[in-house]
Amino acid sequence: MTAAALGAGVWLEVAAQQAVNDLPGGPAVNQLNFHPPVTKIAEEQHWLHWFMLIICTVIFVLVFGVMFYSILKHRKSVGHKSQELAEPIWVELGWTIVPLLIVIGMALPATKVLVAQKDTTNSDLTIKATGMQWKWGYDYIKGEGEGIGFLSTLDNSHRVMSNSGKPEAVDDYLLKVDNPLVVPVGKKVRIITTANDVIHAWMVPAFGVKQDAIPGFVRDTWFRAEKTGDFYGQCAELCGKEHAYMPIHVKVVTAEEYTKWVDEKKKAMAAAADDPNKVWTLTDLVKRGESVYAANCAACHQANGKGAGPIKPLDGSAIVTDADHLKMTQIMLNGAAGGAMPAWKQLSDTELAAVMTYAKNSWSNQTQQIVQPAQVVAARK
Repeated sequence: MTAAALGAGVWLEVAAQQAVNDLPGGPAVNQLNFHPPVTKIAEEQHWLHWFMLIICTVIFVLVFGVMFYSILKHRKSVGHKSQELAEPIWVELGWTIVPLLIVIGMALPATKVLVAQKDTTNSDLTIKATGMQWKWGYDYIKGEGEGIGFLSTLDNSHRVMSNSGKPEAVDDYLLKVDNPLVVPVGKKVRIITTANDVIHAWMVPAFGVKQDAIPGFVRDTWFRAEKTGDFYGQCAELCGKEHAYMPIHVKVVTAEEYTKWVDEKKKAMAAAADDPNKVWTLTDLVKRGESVYAANCAACHQANGKGAGPIKPLDGSAIVTDADHLKMTQIMLNGAAGGAMPAWKQLSDTELAAVMTYAKNSWSNQTQQIVQPAQVVAARK
């Protein structure tokens, strides 16, 4: 075997190993059709899609067939001469009534599906999905799991891959999150959508669901997954520079697994609940703040705190290094620059105190200043 052939064989083997495969519950390689449906609504949407496509195709073939036949058969070059024909009343009625019947035939099943999509009554579980730049917040409002709440953010390893410009060939690229939304199979789940900053959209194609999340408004939709597994989606509204980094991951599990997850999640939340009156040491707060910064702030301000473009740097910032912590606290709670810096009220008092302390004592900001959670509690009032 020649060296060239050997090299080609190695290259093909490496390429095969690095090939991206179909992602069950997510996008497929060279996908042309809709996602395989896992809800009745998605199945009806698929049927409706093909029903409409077939009708449009038949109309296209008939109309253009007659048109091209007439052009070829009655062209002047073969000696055809134009003539005026009387237009009988049945022709006038025909091209009015037939299109009307076609439109009605298409509208009836479409209306049925649209009405069913908005019927959120009698849900077993109600979850609020809050869009924010650039992550999702989930709060279990009603049903088993009531009281659970968490943020779902793109896994940091995927952001690192994207920033490198040479991402690995992984099937769930930019779809992996740190905390997926967990729901039970066979249960009607109502999703209430809203947003903290700009318009987002909660979309999971396999469920046949796409609902805008609008600041100041509450919209809702629903789904009932009929099989277990992992299902993926993304924000479907252009919500800013990190729009591509706002995935949705829904994990559908059995009823027993869901009950177990609820118990474990509530125990974990209780264990992680911080006493806002606790006095922290500088070292412990900086360590806690590092993880909060990586999950929520590094996307814009960068890991080195230098910012980018219109995003102001934290390294060397007068507001960050100011001994008056109230200025920075108010920005964290209320946002700034017309929403370019979003509000972070959804973070706990301890998380806010930790990330501010981290910023004040990282990079060149070696201020030795510390923000205690009690100070954030006071600023919220």
